[in-house]
Amino acid sequence: MDKEFTDEYLEKLAFRFKEGLLTPQEQMDFDVWYQMQVEKELNLSESEIDNEEQLEAKLYHSILRRLELKRAKNIQKRYKLFPHIAVAASVLMVVMASTFFYYIKTQGLVNKMAVADDIKPGRNGATLTLANGQKIHITETLNGRIAAQSGVVISKSNKGEIVYDISGTKTESVEYNILETSRGEQTKLRLPDGSLVFLNASSTLRFPASFTNMKRRIVELSGEGYFEIAKDKNHPFIVKTDLQQVEVLGTQFNINSYKDEPDLRTALVEGSIKLTTQKMNVTLRPGQQAVLRDSKINIRIADTDQIIAWKNNEFVFKGDDFRANMRKISRWYDIDVIYEPNAPDNFMLGGFLSQSRSLSEVLKLLENTDKVHFRREGRKVYVSR
Repeated sequence: MDKEFTDEYLEKLAFRFKEGLLTPQEQMDFDVWYQMQVEKELNLSESEIDNEEQLEAKLYHSILRRLELKRAKNIQKRYKLFPHIAVAASVLMVVMASTFFYYIKTQGLVNKMAVADDIKPGRNGATLTLANGQKIHITETLNGRIAAQSGVVISKSNKGEIVYDISGTKTESVEYNILETSRGEQTKLRLPDGSLVFLNASSTLRFPASFTNMKRRIVELSGEGYFEIAKDKNHPFIVKTDLQQVEVLGTQFNINSYKDEPDLRTALVEGSIKLTTQKMNVTLRPGQQAVLRDSKINIRIADTDQIIAWKNNEFVFKGDDFRANMRKISRWYDIDVIYEPNAPDNFMLGGFLSQSRSLSEVLKLLENTDKVHFRREGRKVYVSR
């Protein structure tokens, strides 16, 4: 096989195809690989090519067999996933196969994962509440100027980012705004000091419309947010949650403070932060994570790629138990997860998935672990073994 058709290159093509990012050359390569699978490697007869179910089954086993031979051992060591069957040794393998079946669909064949009433993934959106009580649904707002208050102009960029810009008109009063995302929404906010905040689903950020004349830049978070703070040593930036306070000068960090999570987690990507609770305070270094539970803080090594995957529109399953990952999925797809009496309690997942996938695709991939089964009724998902 030509050099460009390595496993790594084919995986890249699969993901880029699903995201609609293939270049003309990559599209040609994918077409060539498709023909090679059908005509050469599988040695299919014309009757088998015409039989959609037989073609799908043979392609599936061919793809997984080829990927399994070279990657199963390494992936199993890293993620300890799928001990029951080696053919499903990686979510990446199944992603590759399911992506290819989606490609077959575009050629006029069957894609059984497509469901008429499927639930689409979340999207960029939020509700902004101004100091005067006015609510603005950002998903319904055109790009451009949204409002003006407290000496700032609020606008929405063509990238969907909410931007606060100093207008030049100063005000002595401090007016607070509230930015909220519901389940199935994420958004980005550029504060007037230039700091950038990524707000995850089911989260709330309360912040001043302007930091003018404020000695400290204080915001309040509920849910999950990723912060890239503009440096200003004379005006510390402080993020408050119900149980802790994080003080920074200029850095990048993630706070997960969802009420339905057992821990409050703060992970530092860059810079330095001071974390304070009622009973203690600690200083984090890059690559560390503070885990607050029962008023006690434990410092751990942070897997930052996994922690901030949500802001890059990805699910990364690496070390979290099954139900923790289902909570992530429920927030993004705005679903209620109901566990049957025989539902699995905890088992580890490994791999990553794009958050742009439909719910049925994500659930199908999880079912391929042979550890869990899903049944959906509207926006209720029932989990069993």
